[in-house]
Amino acid sequence: MDAQHLSGKLPEHSLLQILTEGELSELLQTARLNEAAKGDVLLRQGDRGDSLIILLDGQARVTVYTANGREIVLEYAGAGSVLGEIALLDGGARTASVIAMEPLRYLSLGRSAFEGLISQNHQIALRIMRELALRLRVANQTIETDRAYAAAPRLARFLLRLIRGEGQPVITLSQTELSMFAGISRENINRQLSLWSQAGVTAVEQGGIRILDPATLEDIAASVD
Repeated sequence: MDAQHLSGKLPEHSLLQILTEGELSELLQTARLNEAAKGDVLLRQGDRGDSLIILLDGQARVTVYTANGREIVLEYAGAGSVLGEIALLDGGARTASVIAMEPLRYLSLGRSAFEGLISQNHQIALRIMRELALRLRVANQTIETDRAYAAAPRLARFLLRLIRGEGQPVITLSQTELSMFAGISRENINRQLSLWSQAGVTAVEQGGIRILDPATLEDIAASVD
C-alpha cells in the first residue's frame, strides 16, 4: 500500500484527506496492514483504545450493545473511513464495536504515531473537531428520530441518510441490517417497503433497495405521522 493508493481511497470527509502524499507516506511507515473475514471484530466495545483503523476496502458496521444485549447499529463504514479515534483521543474504552460485513483490509495506527501526526499537522486537529461535531449532530438527529417520528418517516430518514453516505441510489443492506440500523422491526420495514414499491418510491431488488423517488421520500421523512 503506497500513499497515492491510500489517498485515492479516502473520502472527502476523511480525517486524513488533508494530508499530503509525503505525510501519508510517513504515516504508512508506522501503520500495520490487516485482513479480516466477514464477522470479524475489528474494534471491540469496552476494550482499551490504543489504536485507530483506516478501512481500505469492504464494508463494516459500527454498533453498540446495550446492557440487555440489544445491538444498535450506529453507521455503516466503507473504504477510506477512519474509526476508533475517540478512544484514542480521550484514553477511554471503546465506545462501539466495528464488525466486518465482508472480507476486507484495513490499516491499524497506534497512539504514538497518531499523536505525532497531530503535533506535526494542526489542521488535522481542526478536522477531528469538525468530524466529532458532525457525529454529535447525527447522534442528536437519531435521538430526535427515535422519539418524535413514526415508523414511516423514521425509515425514510434512515434511507436518505444511507444514500447520502453511499453517494448512490441503491442501498446494499439486508432488511435485517436495516432493522438494526433504524430500530424498526423487520416486519414493519418489509410492509413499508412494499407500500412504497407500489407507489413507485422504492424498489426492492436482489441485493439491495433502490430509491426511485427521493423527493417523495424527503417529504415522507419530514412528516411526523
